[in-house]
Amino acid sequence: MRRVTTIADLRGALDDERRRGRTIALAPTLGALHEGHLANVRIAAGHADVVVVSVFVNPTQFDRADDLAAYPRTLEADEAALRSLGADAPAYVFAPSEAEMYPSSPRTTVHVAGVTEVLEGASRPGHFDGVATVVTKLFNIVGPDVAVFGRKDFQQNVVIGRFVADLDLPVRLVLTPTVREPDGLALSSRNRRLDADGRAAAAAIPKALRAAVRAAREDRTAGRAPDPTHVRAAALATLSAVPALTVGYVEVVDPDTLAPPDPAARGGEAAGPTTPPAGREPRPLLVTVAASVDGVRLIDNVEIGDTDDEDRLLAATEAATPHQ
Repeated sequence: MRRVTTIADLRGALDDERRRGRTIALAPTLGALHEGHLANVRIAAGHADVVVVSVFVNPTQFDRADDLAAYPRTLEADEAALRSLGADAPAYVFAPSEAEMYPSSPRTTVHVAGVTEVLEGASRPGHFDGVATVVTKLFNIVGPDVAVFGRKDFQQNVVIGRFVADLDLPVRLVLTPTVREPDGLALSSRNRRLDADGRAAAAAIPKALRAAVRAAREDRTAGRAPDPTHVRAAALATLSAVPALTVGYVEVVDPDTLAPPDPAARGGEAAGPTTPPAGREPRPLLVTVAASVDGVRLIDNVEIGDTDDEDRLLAATEAATPHQ
């Protein structure tokens, strides 16, 4: 495993790999690696001959200076964790400085209209422009055949998928399941900033998603398509019961557009508000949550209609949530 800190050196090394006929996978990170990142690297190793892990705390995607300053920077520990992967360890760790990635004040940004103004974008102006710009730069620097991202950052993945398609970028995106703590909390580098009380409060987030899945399954059992209003109310009730949580949003949206679900696609008034058209399954629903604990913002989601995603969420929260 080799650390590379300049764009020129990385491009040179990867040009040599391509001349040998090797395929390349990229796993972008902000560092402070946890098991979720390592799972992405393992999956990347199964999709390409050479894996590059980028470790870069990208300033342009932070909307608050204090959040940027507080973000953990643990490159030595990150590299030790990556080496522990053995045969799945990356060939290259790309750890550029801010000056290397942004040698002058950026005048060009990548903006994806329609999916960046809602949810996280509504409360974090410019965040997704920063994400889209740095990921585009990484794609141009690395030239990966495959790029691996975790499902926890669902809106980010929609943004990346949109600009990859719109700009005809020759990279295949692989999305990996969310990795969770024993209490169901989605792994995040921000979790380490929570004390014991904060962790206990944050555990309500996956419990809220569990309640949403249960509500959706109640609707299905009754012969109805999952009702977005019912599903959202179940999640919100769980979060609202925890005073230490400040709820940013609880939304149920179309997972492709991030817009409110289209009633026509779910049956429309003629067929009943929650009845799918005859012979057709209703479109999936994304339940997405943002909440803050002691100033630490956490996000999570589950895709209703993706039974694998539902089952993973239920299994991860089984021990932490008493049976009803």
